[in-house]
Amino acid sequence: MSEFSKRVSVMANEVKNLKVLTESLVSPDIISFAGGAPAKEAYPFEIIGDIAKEVFKPDARGFGSVVYGTTMGVVALREAVRDILLKPRGLDVDIDNIMITAGGIQPINMLCQLFINPGDTILVETPTFVHTSMIYKMFQANLVPCEMDDDGLVIADVEAKIKKYHPKMIYTVPTFQNPTGVTLAQDRRKQLAELGSRYDIIILEDDPYREIRYSGEELIPIKAFDQTGNTIFAGSFSKIFSPGSRLGFMVASDEFMDKLCNIKLGTDTCTNTMTQTIAGEFFKQGHYPQHLESLKNLYRSRRDAMVKALDAYFPEGTKHTYPDGGYYVWVELPKELDTGKLAPEVAEKLNVCYGDGSIFFSEGNPEGAGSNCMRMNFSGQPEEVITENLKKLGNFFKEKLEQGGTSC
Repeated sequence: MSEFSKRVSVMANEVKNLKVLTESLVSPDIISFAGGAPAKEAYPFEIIGDIAKEVFKPDARGFGSVVYGTTMGVVALREAVRDILLKPRGLDVDIDNIMITAGGIQPINMLCQLFINPGDTILVETPTFVHTSMIYKMFQANLVPCEMDDDGLVIADVEAKIKKYHPKMIYTVPTFQNPTGVTLAQDRRKQLAELGSRYDIIILEDDPYREIRYSGEELIPIKAFDQTGNTIFAGSFSKIFSPGSRLGFMVASDEFMDKLCNIKLGTDTCTNTMTQTIAGEFFKQGHYPQHLESLKNLYRSRRDAMVKALDAYFPEGTKHTYPDGGYYVWVELPKELDTGKLAPEVAEKLNVCYGDGSIFFSEGNPEGAGSNCMRMNFSGQPEEVITENLKKLGNFFKEKLEQGGTSC
C-alpha cells in the first residue's frame, strides 16, 4: 500500500473531533447542541424555488448559470457582497478585491496554500474553532494560543506572542466567536490591524456570524483599519442563506488577490455558478433584509431560552457567556466535571450531545484545558426542546457532582 502524506496523519485527532460535531447533526435520535447549522425553519425554500424557476431557462441568464464561471465569481453576487454585506458595515471595497469561494472554509485553506510553510507559526484564540485547527495542522503549522477575555483577544498578549514566536499569521473570529460567542471590542480591532501592519503579519479575519446580531452596536471590521493590505476578510453565506449552497467570500488586496485567483483556478476553477446565480438574485430582488430580520427574531428567542435554562437548571458555580449574536453559548461547569468523559453517557442516557470543550483548545494549552467546558449551539432547536433537555442535562450534572464528579 502506498504511504500516506504527513498532512493526513498530523490532522487525525482534529478530524476525529470535527466528526463528533458534524455526525450529531444527522442522527435522528439525538437532540444536538453540538453542531452549528441554521434552524430548519430558517431556510427560504419558497423564495429559492421561485428564483430557480426564473433562472433556469434556456436563455442567456440560464446558460450563464450552468456553464463554467469566472474564477473570481458571479459579478451580481460580488456586487451584493460589496453593497449589502460590506459597505453598510464600514468596509468599502472594489468588487475586484472580492472573490466568491466554495463556502467559508475555502478561504482559510487557500490562504494556507498562499502563506504557510511547514513549521510556520499561527497565533489563534483560546479556545478556537476546531475545523480551522485541522486545516492548519494539515499544512504542518505550529499553533500558539493567545489569551481572550470578555472583550476578545487580549492585545498585550498577542503582541508578546508576536515578539516571542514571530508568527506568519494571526487567526481570529472577531464577532460572536466560535466557540465562545465573545466579540472583539472596537478599539482592539484597530489595535490588531496596527499590529499586523507594524510587524508585517497576515491577519485572517474570519467573520461568518457578524450579520446575526441580536443586541448591541454594529462594529467595524478589522479589515477597515488595514493600512497595508495585511488583513484578509472572510465571510460566509452558510448562516444567512444556506450552508448547502457552499458559498463564501473573501476580501484581499490587489497583490494577494492576484495570487489567490491562481490558487483558486488550480483548486476548483470556479465556485458553483448555479448557487451563485440564485444567491445573487436573492439579494438583487431585495429578499435579504426581511429574511435576516426573521433569522434574528428566531435565534434571539432561542438564545434567551438557553441562557434562562442554564441559569435555572445547571449546577451552582456554572458560568456561561451571553452573546450579542451568533450561534453559541460557552459554558464552564465546576472543575469536578469532565464534559468529554461524560459525553458518551449523556448521549446514551439522555439522547443529548454537546460540543466537548476540550476539542476547541489547540496545542500549546495546558493539559486538560477546557475539560469542564461545553460549546452549546442554540440555533438548531426550538425553545421548548432547549428548555426540556437542558433541564435533564443540568440534573445529570448535579447528580454527578453529588456522586463526587466525573470519576464516579
